[in-house]
Amino acid sequence: MNKSTRRDFLKGVGIGAVSLGLPVWSAGAAAGRKKPNVLFIAVDDLNDWIGCLGGHPDARTPNIDRLAKRGVLFSNAHCAAPACNPSRAALMTGVRPWTSGVYMNPNPWRRSPVLKNAAALPQHFMAHGYRAMGSGKIYHGSFPDPASWDEYWPSQTQNKPPDPLPDGRPLNGIPRTSHFDWGPVDADKTEMGDWKVADWVIGQLNKKHDKPFFLACGMFRPHLPWYVPKEYFDLYPLDKIKLPTIKEDDLDDVPPIGRKMSGGRDHRNVIKYNQWRKAVQGYLASISFTDECIGRVLDAFDKSAYTDNTIIVFWADHGWHLGEKLHWRKFALWEEATHNPMMFVVPGLTKAGGRCRRPVNLIDIYPTLVDVCGLTPKAELEGVSLKPLLLNPQAKWDRPSLTTYGRGNHSVRSERWRYIRYSDGTEELYDHDADEMEWTNLASDPKYARVKKDLAKWLPKTDVPEISRDKGKKSQVDKSAQQKKNANKKVIL
Repeated sequence: MNKSTRRDFLKGVGIGAVSLGLPVWSAGAAAGRKKPNVLFIAVDDLNDWIGCLGGHPDARTPNIDRLAKRGVLFSNAHCAAPACNPSRAALMTGVRPWTSGVYMNPNPWRRSPVLKNAAALPQHFMAHGYRAMGSGKIYHGSFPDPASWDEYWPSQTQNKPPDPLPDGRPLNGIPRTSHFDWGPVDADKTEMGDWKVADWVIGQLNKKHDKPFFLACGMFRPHLPWYVPKEYFDLYPLDKIKLPTIKEDDLDDVPPIGRKMSGGRDHRNVIKYNQWRKAVQGYLASISFTDECIGRVLDAFDKSAYTDNTIIVFWADHGWHLGEKLHWRKFALWEEATHNPMMFVVPGLTKAGGRCRRPVNLIDIYPTLVDVCGLTPKAELEGVSLKPLLLNPQAKWDRPSLTTYGRGNHSVRSERWRYIRYSDGTEELYDHDADEMEWTNLASDPKYARVKKDLAKWLPKTDVPEISRDKGKKSQVDKSAQQKKNANKKVIL
């Protein structure tokens, strides 16, 4: 098998100081201008398999890469939680899972006492005179939030348009699977939901707006199932697919809770049914499809009237495993699950070609936007503004990045170390200077006691109980309209 270690690709990848054909913002560009707009681009389940992060050598993402060249790319960004709902709830409210109790996908985030009347990110902009609009997946699909938006497409309760589906599912031949599947769909790319989301966002960029806007564009792919048109699969011939390098005994030094998170069933099935290359192909194909959709949005933006007064934020909600640590999907506290793309383009602040290796978190997006847009600060936000790093990507930064998965399970990621402590007190420690694949757990070695102690200082002192899980998607969606009325009556700024 032609296998390559993912992190080897990262070492040789860089971003040029100047982006060809793209505007370079000067230090005083925003002086005297009206409130900046925000173009807020999210991608679901996207790990570092993009050209500018180098996670896979064959990934074709020219449009995401050209966006990265415009401003600051955070190459060591991590999620607040390695699952869609808690990650997005934390990002959009600025509140950590251990404070809100939103730890897992089935936790309705507005049911949290802390978040019940919280002003989510676009609400805070609305309260400062912005029009908040969006399309696609920004919140988890089960928990849309009409209170957050003036307008949403397809609707306030159905945030994501449907996709065409292939016949004969599962295409990968793995029995008893639902959406853990991949293969070409016999449909034109214009029929795909993400393409339509891009169409709607482009329509908004082509309009004249009499108020500053917060415009969200939520891409669903590369979320499972990896069904995209055949032309994107053809970009990645099977016989040339490079697979992640794995260590067969990788989980032997991992505590039982960590091994349980990994599960192993997906990896065993992928190997049993000879699907590893096809799975990697499907993931890469889905990324390239989404990249084209994002490129169309960027092209429209560059032709719009808003290029010199719009902040662009790009983020993915968490990472994704494709066999590393014998694991698939997210739902773990290792590098592949917590590491996600994040980048900012801020007129008058960021310079083209910036690359920051400091450990940061998606929870920092909310306070950063509040800061750079000059909105009223919010004391309850648990992240920090990244403005110092936008000004100088090499600025001193003494904070690690924390990720939580389930009550009491946390990961602390510094520039060098990853420290994991589970709810039963068991631990993992990895030295990224020597072990980028996190193959050797050093937690039991007494010579690293000081390292663990220093990292453990960042762990929360308490973890609130988990919010009761939703018993049915329909009931939560039905509540959304009333939530908007209630939240508009009582919004915490």
